[in-house]
Amino acid sequence: MDSILNPDSPRSENSGGSGPNSSPHSLTSPSSGTGAAASSSSSPSLSRYESQKRRDWNTFGQYLKNHRPPLSLARCSGAHVLEFLRYLDQFGKTKVHTQMCPFFGHPNPPAPCPCPLRQAWGSLDALIGRLRAAYEENGGKPESNPFGARAVRLYLREVREVQSKARGVSYEKKKRKKPQHQDHQHPPPPPAAAA
Repeated sequence: MDSILNPDSPRSENSGGSGPNSSPHSLTSPSSGTGAAASSSSSPSLSRYESQKRRDWNTFGQYLKNHRPPLSLARCSGAHVLEFLRYLDQFGKTKVHTQMCPFFGHPNPPAPCPCPLRQAWGSLDALIGRLRAAYEENGGKPESNPFGARAVRLYLREVREVQSKARGVSYEKKKRKKPQHQDHQHPPPPPAAAA
């Protein structure tokens, strides 16, 4: 399993270079069945999630190729995934205040500060979810999935806690409203009026 991509899956945008002129390609499934005569209007387009998952998978594959020494997917571990997440921090846009910063714990600081920009926890969490799914879709076994490693889960939990404290933002799961049952919610019928 040394290949990064499933040979049946088409290579996508961002696999070579990136820039303002790299636009998403109209990709079709190899099993779409209508052959070369299929028009782009009848070919199924990828959902936003599927497109993002493919871009993330290709980005991770490129990271493995550029790794020194180059690393095959089969030899990739949770430690390599953590290395990748830390590498991505340099492109982050979320201000994470240090404990020495006067704005530590403030969600909307009134002035700029020199604290570092990082990847937001929610972005990393979603990224790992997409890569975890892509790994298995591209032939990886669930029990050897490096994106599901305990170290990765612990790292994400730590990032969430640190950012929550530093930014003064709660990352608690939102409570779902209980579904209202129709038969219990109807008010009783008004009493019949006497004539």
